[in-house]
Amino acid sequence: MSNHLFDAMRAAAPGHAPFIRIDDTRTWTYDDAFALSGRLAGAMDTLGIRPGDRVAVQVEKSAEALILYLACLRTGAVYLPLNTAYTLAELDYFIGDAEPRLVVVAPAAREGVETIAKSHGAIVETLDADGSGSLLDLARDEPADFVDASRTADDLAAILYTSGTTGRSKGAMLTHGNLLSNALTLRDYWRVTSDDRLIHALPIFHTHGLFVATNVTLLAGASMFLLSKFDADEVVSLMPEATMLMGVPTFYVRLLQSPRLDKQAVANIRLFISGSAPLLAETHTEFQARTGHAILERYGMTETNMNTSNPYDGKRIAGTVGFPLPGVTVRVTDPATGLELPPDETGMIEIKGPNVFKGYWRMPEKTAAEFTADGFFISGDLGKIDRDGYISIVGRGKDLVISGGYNIYPKEVEGEIDQIEGVVESAVIGVPHPDFGEGVTAVVVRKPGAVLDEKTIVSALQDRLARYKQPKRIIFADDLPRNTMGKVQKNILRQQYADLYTRT
Repeated sequence: MSNHLFDAMRAAAPGHAPFIRIDDTRTWTYDDAFALSGRLAGAMDTLGIRPGDRVAVQVEKSAEALILYLACLRTGAVYLPLNTAYTLAELDYFIGDAEPRLVVVAPAAREGVETIAKSHGAIVETLDADGSGSLLDLARDEPADFVDASRTADDLAAILYTSGTTGRSKGAMLTHGNLLSNALTLRDYWRVTSDDRLIHALPIFHTHGLFVATNVTLLAGASMFLLSKFDADEVVSLMPEATMLMGVPTFYVRLLQSPRLDKQAVANIRLFISGSAPLLAETHTEFQARTGHAILERYGMTETNMNTSNPYDGKRIAGTVGFPLPGVTVRVTDPATGLELPPDETGMIEIKGPNVFKGYWRMPEKTAAEFTADGFFISGDLGKIDRDGYISIVGRGKDLVISGGYNIYPKEVEGEIDQIEGVVESAVIGVPHPDFGEGVTAVVVRKPGAVLDEKTIVSALQDRLARYKQPKRIIFADDLPRNTMGKVQKNILRQQYADLYTRT
């Protein structure tokens, strides 16, 4: 029987070659990984997991956790990765909404999760970071040669819940075809081969670490150094043996703080990739000066996987996310009219292609509202396309500030503030204002020892921005709130300073 995504992975696998390296003494070959995936699939089959059943997984990063994802593909189950930071109250929502047949958690979490899971009719098994747990115990006596379930390109492979910064978190339904088409495109666009060795320091409950890093590695027959978390010293130490690093902007900021990072350290690396959050132009420039490498920034979403990428060959422009990937169409439209905008005008980014998800789990009305009549997904991201075709992300539609009737794009204001001497970074938000509707407000992180005050920044912006775009208040903070993928959580800032202009 044909299993659309896993069959492609199996066909690309180089057998006895390394797939996952944990440390100097522990390496998983492709054969090892596929054998365990077969035994895990057998264990799930014995537990009664059938094609289409959801399997929710909240465990620490490990080789076994990655292999469990493969096992789910093989059984035809729908893989549901959950952030390890989610609380029991949050898990209650996700388990209740997705109704998984099986929930896999760390042994220490079993008791608390079991109460929730049983109320929703789910079984609970465990998997620990060291590879132990009840699910592995069940798999031990299962044969490795599991007969894979038949799955087509249109069958669901995974459900990933959006971050839920506003309203109810939504489950994005991703098919075997979505994941395979995108991974093959990225493999070819970034020229990943079986000779590549990826430093994998990303979480595996997110699109970036799970579907980009892992699927691309598998479909190239490449290998990875699997790190439980990002550690700059460990990453620099691995660079002489590696060829690629996929990271979030925070990775590169921390690497630049390492005195060991220089051109000699990265001599063997051919590609540095960044995504999941905007990369500051300053970081891009400094990294290139230190290493000789221009970081390749790309743009993706939970609902679409990857949409665009700066070129492998050609100019990688700081502050842009490059061009649409082959087979993907990206356009910018006027949010009010839906009409496509000319180059260099800011509007709503819309996406169409085989990478775009099937819809939101059990939300047909929400799904219908997020697609245009001609089949484009309305991303919620504001951006523009310049005359050379490079795409820039300006911000989320919900982050747009409307002050005194004027639309203000936070990214434009942040770009000017970030250039001021002594500023590390900034976040611009709209805060309720009695006269203007919303007041443009900047939260700024200063460099250590920098002498900066509100007056200095306001003065510096006077000749750089139209008056209506200039912040009405500057607030200084030690850091900006971020989620696990490094995205600034502006919703938290808006809540924190909601009464800034109304305080008496």
